[in-house]
Amino acid sequence: MRRLRYGFIVLGLVFCLATSATASVSVGIGIGLPNVSIGINLGGYPDLRPIPGYPVYYAPNVYGNYFFYDGMYWVFWNDAWYASSWYNGPWALVDPYVVPVYILRVPVRYYREPPPYFRGWGPDRPPRWGQHWGRGWEDRRHGWDRWDRSRAPRRAPLPTYQRSYSGDRYPGVDQQRRLNRESYRYEPRNPAVRQHMRAVEQRPAAPAPRQERPVMRGPAAAPPAQAPMRMEQRPPQGVEPRHEQRMEQRHEQRMERQEQRMPERMPERMDRMERGGGGERGGGPGRGPDRDEGRGR
Repeated sequence: MRRLRYGFIVLGLVFCLATSATASVSVGIGIGLPNVSIGINLGGYPDLRPIPGYPVYYAPNVYGNYFFYDGMYWVFWNDAWYASSWYNGPWALVDPYVVPVYILRVPVRYYREPPPYFRGWGPDRPPRWGQHWGRGWEDRRHGWDRWDRSRAPRRAPLPTYQRSYSGDRYPGVDQQRRLNRESYRYEPRNPAVRQHMRAVEQRPAAPAPRQERPVMRGPAAAPPAQAPMRMEQRPPQGVEPRHEQRMEQRHEQRMERQEQRMPERMPERMDRMERGGGGERGGGPGRGPDRDEGRGR
């Protein structure tokens, strides 16, 4: 019995340690990696204005609940919090248990697009997050709405260098990390934000996209196979092939022999023409004018 009792005690201790470890890990992964695109899509750097008495900025000209705090942009959209180190994302989903308290304390009046359940809440008071997220959240974030305004931290500097990047020049995630590291030397105060920034910096660079050949279908899928072109060598300009030279010589010799025979055969042809035609006119020994005239009869 004693052994069984000790065994249950050991199992209980192991369970408690595992639970505490899980809780600590959940804080570490409370802000995901930037990979989300949400409804807010800005064409340029927003106009950010300080909220009096709070270390937070808000964007009055952005159609949405858009804030800046502790070196990051914060958006409450579709009943969830998102964060990004760049003004137009990509955004990272934030666990409600790790949203910074100064973001939670922003009064209702600075939400440009408040959800329906905000109705009836005081405009100069923060939203009733405990009522919205439940008793479990309220127990873990106990005291989030009580603070000494005289001890509020200073506002983080705005990363105004991002004004130079908009439209087609808006950088990708890897370039964002490099530009933020080179141009914005600010260390966040919030532990969850610091862990998130470290995780983003340690994230391996995205592999270059593979360029695959497009798959074509139908008759134009592949061009018809063509026989390889045969290249023939031409003789140098001004030099004729031997075969052509021989043919030309033979032609000249043949013409010379014909010219030599013409004087010898000329009397014979003239004699045939006087007697009634020769071979050239269809005449001959058996054909003459009498026979041709006989046909007319």
